[in-house]
Amino acid sequence: MTPTTTPTWDLLEVALRERRPVRLTYHGRQRVVCPHALGWKNDRAMLLAYQTSTTAGSADPRPGWRNFHLDEIDDPAPAGATTPWQTPHNYNAARPFNSIDRLSVAIAQDPPAPPVR
Repeated sequence: MTPTTTPTWDLLEVALRERRPVRLTYHGRQRVVCPHALGWKNDRAMLLAYQTSTTAGSADPRPGWRNFHLDEIDDPAPAGATTPWQTPHNYNAARPFNSIDRLSVAIAQDPPAPPVR
């Protein structure tokens, strides 16, 4: 059985489809993330995102891939218009989903840039 979507899911899905960063609170830390995939792991809604920043004191404040249980996300909101979308070079749309066993939506891999001549 797949859980129904929530307002948090809906906001993250729009941000994912439009490639817009999101500010959210997770485990008491404010973070800025770029959503890449939504789905379920063991019947819990899950987000795969590239975290670009977090508040001081985080266990790992460096940018990087993070998995978030949607039921543990608080106060999600679109990030400011000047906050850039980020996708690291190691994103692989064909296989980025170790933390998601039932994928619902994910961004597609950007085509490679044409060679400069």
